[in-house]
Amino acid sequence: MQFEINRDLLLKSLNFVQGVVEKKNTLPILSNVLLELKNKRLSIVATDLDIVFYDEISDVKILSEGNTTTSAAILFDILRKISSNSNLRFDLKSENKLSLKSGNSEFNLLCLPSDNFPTFPLEDNDNPEIQINNKNFLKLLNKTKISISNDDTRHYLNGVFIHLTESQGRNFLTGVATDSHRLSSSSVELDNVNDFTPFILPKKTVFQLCSLLTDVSDQLKMRLNDNKVKFSLGKITLISKVIDGKFPDYKKVVPTNNKKTLLVPTRDFISSIERVASVSLDRKEGLKLNINKDNVQLFVNSANSGEGNEKIKAEFNSENLNISFNSKYLIDIASEVESQTLKINLNDSVSPVLIEDSSDKNSYFVIMPMKI
Repeated sequence: MQFEINRDLLLKSLNFVQGVVEKKNTLPILSNVLLELKNKRLSIVATDLDIVFYDEISDVKILSEGNTTTSAAILFDILRKISSNSNLRFDLKSENKLSLKSGNSEFNLLCLPSDNFPTFPLEDNDNPEIQINNKNFLKLLNKTKISISNDDTRHYLNGVFIHLTESQGRNFLTGVATDSHRLSSSSVELDNVNDFTPFILPKKTVFQLCSLLTDVSDQLKMRLNDNKVKFSLGKITLISKVIDGKFPDYKKVVPTNNKKTLLVPTRDFISSIERVASVSLDRKEGLKLNINKDNVQLFVNSANSGEGNEKIKAEFNSENLNISFNSKYLIDIASEVESQTLKINLNDSVSPVLIEDSSDKNSYFVIMPMKI
C-alpha cells in the first residue's frame, strides 16, 4: 500500500475520528483508524462498536492499493504538527509498520492487520430516508444536548429523543432531552414525512454529529435501521446504535398555565448570573432570584466562600416572587436562546418554570426550581 495525500485533507477527517475511537483501549484495534485504498479513493473508518465513522477522499495519489490500521491519536498528533498543505507519502513496509514521510520528517508507525478491524455493512433497508437541513438539525441538537442526563441508572435519558410531532397540520422532527431537573425541546419542520419510528440518540453520537454538522455543509440524510441510525453528509457516513429503552412522557411536565411572566435581557441576565455565581465554587448552593415589577435581584450565599448580589432591569406582570435555581442550568438554557429578551413563565416558587424563545417558536425549555 502506497499513496500520497495533502496533509490538510487527511487531518480534517482524522479530527472527526478522534471523537469516535475508543479511548479506554479495552481492545487495541478500536484505538486505531482503518486506512483502505481501493477504487481510486482512500477510505477512512473508525469505530468504538457503538458508532462507526466512514469518510472517503478521492483527491489522493494511489501508487498501490491495500489497507492497514494504525493509532488514530498518534497519526492525528503527527499531522497537527506538520506544516499546512504539506504533501504526505505513506508506504506500508510490512504488516506491522507504516512509513510516513513529509519534507525532512519520517515516521514509522506500528500497525495492526485490518483483518482484525470490525466490519459493518452499509446497505440500506426499506425504511424511508429523511433529508434535513444541516443547520436546522444542528440547532436542534445544540438546544437539546444541554439537558441530556449523565445518570447511567436511567440509561433512556442518556440521549436525545428524536420523534415526529404535529402542530396545526404541519409535521415536525422534534428532539427532547431531560435529566429530570431541566428539559429541552426543539423542532424542525419536515415536508412529506408521515411514517417515522422514534428513537433515542446517544449522547456521544449527539456531540459527534454536532462536530460534523458544524464543519460540513452538505445536506443531512437520516435513515433508521433496526437498532441503528445512519447519517450521511456528502461522502461522510456516521452509523450509531440507538438507546434501547422507552423515553418518558415528557409532555406531562411541561407547564401550560404559568401566568406570571418575567422579561429580562438575555445577555445581561447571563452576565449577571456569571458574576454573582463566581462567589461560589459549588453551583449546587443555588442562585436566588428576587423578582419585582421592574427588576430582578440575584443572590448567591455560600457558607464556604461568601456572598454576592446584583440587580438588573426586568419586567414582571405579577406580585413579587422569590425563586431559586441551579445557576449553571440557567446559564446553559439562556445561552441557547436566540432572542435578545428571555421570556420566563412562572407559577410559584416550587413549580416547573417554562422558558421560551420569541425568536424560535419551535423550541422551549423547562427548569425545576431549587429549594434553598
